[in-house]
Amino acid sequence: MMKPRAGKRQFVFWKGIVWMMVIWALSVLALGIVSMVFRFLMSAAGMKA
Repeated sequence: MMKPRAGKRQFVFWKGIVWMMVIWALSVLALGIVSMVFRFLMSAAGMKA
């Protein structure tokens, strides 16, 4: 039976961190898009700031 290497465990940890950063960035982008859509709809309805 093969033993897991420490290097592989470190790689998996960094892979998880990268995935978390990607998910965070995409969620921020999605919130920005939603806010722009609301801003457009409000502007179209005549509610300008």
